[in-house]
Amino acid sequence: MEVVPAWAPAVGFTLLPHAGGFLGSTITKKEIPTWYQTLQKPSWCPPNWVFAPVWGTLYTSMGYSSYLVWKELGGFNEKSVVPLGLYAGQLALNWAWTPVFFGAHKTGWGLVTLLLTAGTATATAASWYNINRTAAYLMVPYLAWLTLASALNYRIWKDNPSKR
Repeated sequence: MEVVPAWAPAVGFTLLPHAGGFLGSTITKKEIPTWYQTLQKPSWCPPNWVFAPVWGTLYTSMGYSSYLVWKELGGFNEKSVVPLGLYAGQLALNWAWTPVFFGAHKTGWGLVTLLLTAGTATATAASWYNINRTAAYLMVPYLAWLTLASALNYRIWKDNPSKR
């Protein structure tokens, strides 16, 4: 008798990134109308309503990608330590950004966190390329968004010296 349905790991891996996103949104929702609204932002800053659907899409994509790698490598084992370890590291850094930037109002440390996230996410995608190319390619929009987010975080940090 099968204890876990075959589809359960795919759903679990796909939903996992949303857990941190959901928790982070509780901080963000409080800070947008107060602190974030007072910050000087560049003209190319996306409107606030864009962030939730973009992050929802990216979290779904990276979560499913991690499932593809996990499945390809036969689960959690010696072969999966580095590719899934890098993924876990970048996900933890991703989740840490919101409390740093929005919660603590540390825009400079937020930038450091984003740059570390981008580096680790790039290493993740590179390590996945020879395991499952689809998984690696599904990380590309996330890497592009991290680039935009890093540039935006930098401008906010640079343009708001009195808010540091």
